[in-house]
Amino acid sequence: MDTAAAEWTGPGEKVGRRRSVKAWFAGVLLTGVSVVLGFRAGDSDGITPVPQLLAFLPWLLAPTGLALALALLARWRIGMVWGVAVLGGLAWYIEPYGKISEPTGAPVAELRVMTANVQFGWATDALVAAVDRERPAIVFVAECEYECSRTLDDAFGGSGGAFPYRESVEGPESEGSVILSRFPLKGADGVPGTTMGMPGAVADVQGHDVRLQLAHPMPPLPGQVGVWRRELGELRDYAAAGDDQPTILAGDFNASQDHAAFRRILDTGLRDSSRLAGEARTPSWPSRTAPALGTQIDHVLVSADFSANKAGFLELTDSDHRALVVDLTLHQRG
Repeated sequence: MDTAAAEWTGPGEKVGRRRSVKAWFAGVLLTGVSVVLGFRAGDSDGITPVPQLLAFLPWLLAPTGLALALALLARWRIGMVWGVAVLGGLAWYIEPYGKISEPTGAPVAELRVMTANVQFGWATDALVAAVDRERPAIVFVAECEYECSRTLDDAFGGSGGAFPYRESVEGPESEGSVILSRFPLKGADGVPGTTMGMPGAVADVQGHDVRLQLAHPMPPLPGQVGVWRRELGELRDYAAAGDDQPTILAGDFNASQDHAAFRRILDTGLRDSSRLAGEARTPSWPSRTAPALGTQIDHVLVSADFSANKAGFLELTDSDHRALVVDLTLHQRG
């Protein structure tokens, strides 16, 4: 009889164990999200896996909501308060970052800008079709390897082509990049990349010099976070050096507004045109799950000389990125 009593587990004890398990899982989820949120609050990208998780900060609402539900089921009061606090922190930082003031000078030119990562050149044909359809004035193309470069030249180059002016860094796979322009270009020193090319130029936009720079730093892969941070820092230095001249800095930044290294570029005074046009959180990567799930790492950043009238993301067959098309207006400096 005593042995049976010792082995028997009453209903109350079973309920208590289930609550303990739920509270444990809630604690694990909240701990993980809190670590990432702490780095965001501390304006730091940390080390792997923090930079990779920061890219998907808004989607951390899902595990936080699950954790809060588990805490409620477990009647774990500390977990409930913790979960509400984390939800509040995420909601705060999901708000778009950066300046949004409008230029005060008179408009002097309108131009459409496109940026696209064609993923090792695989989406070149899709890009050609998109350019024919959207008719941008300037196109920034990342991961445009040798064949991609030749295809774009055949389709758009030459004195009679749609884009008679170009600057490029030729290379295989992800190393090649191209800037195409309907406006005359002057060569400029691009930002040096460890692996991937980032060409630069100065465009003559109806008599106004506009600095152009393609962005394509290394992604924050494990073991490469230092390179990623350094190359974003070099892009930040480029942005900071252009106070006296209209600037467009566009491409695949491999970073979102939730990365401190990207926010430091915005802190130089550049504006994210997607935010100006009301698309601050529209995902551009990975295209296979966007727009339902993803992050915005493809950007067109502009100086305060520009206003953004419209922004849209386009599917490119065979690329893991969506292309971004922005309608800009260049204004006189006030």
